[in-house]
Amino acid sequence: MAELAGLADPKTREVNAKHGDDHGVNLGKLRALAKRLKTQQELARGLWATGDSAARLLALLICRPKAFERDELDGMLREARTPKVHDWLVNYVVKKNPHAEELRVAWSADPDPVVASAGWALTTERVAKKPAGLDLAGLLDTIEAEMRDAPDRLQWAMNHCLAQIGIAHAEHRARAIEIGERLEVLKDYPTSPGCTSPFAPVWINEMVRRQGGAAAG
Repeated sequence: MAELAGLADPKTREVNAKHGDDHGVNLGKLRALAKRLKTQQELARGLWATGDSAARLLALLICRPKAFERDELDGMLREARTPKVHDWLVNYVVKKNPHAEELRVAWSADPDPVVASAGWALTTERVAKKPAGLDLAGLLDTIEAEMRDAPDRLQWAMNHCLAQIGIAHAEHRARAIEIGERLEVLKDYPTSPGCTSPFAPVWINEMVRRQGGAAAG
């Protein structure tokens, strides 16, 4: 904890605060520290228990993702209220855990929109890598009905899923683009030069173009 405190930088903290995060440690330095520590599950649990965001990020880098029980991960997600801790927990730990599918289903239906956004992130992963058994048309129905009025983080996760369906599944591409165009979610999102807009129709067509596929719309 003392070492983490020594790595904290006020300017980094200020930048992170704009994104809703409350830590001031450069992530490159955090990864270097994790590389030195290697995998230490009990230390990871101890770091997580401090409640400190930098410590929790470090914990997620040095833990054994498959060692967590389902209820433990559920509790951790509900405690992970800052975006970076939430994202790393889902992407670095939950996705590699044997309970990921069970949690995906439970979280997607959760009334807490931040918890639900984790379910949608796991769904997006399945859309891309293991779509067998998913009701893609049903997912598009839900997105069409709920995305426009969803809270920010849930809306972002639903929009990513919409784009991934359009990118990865040509048979649903036209409908995914049509939904995106009609709802106009993130249409005016500021995008840096050289980056792809998160507006689903633009995102879908750009990624399909890069992959040499047939765009739509």
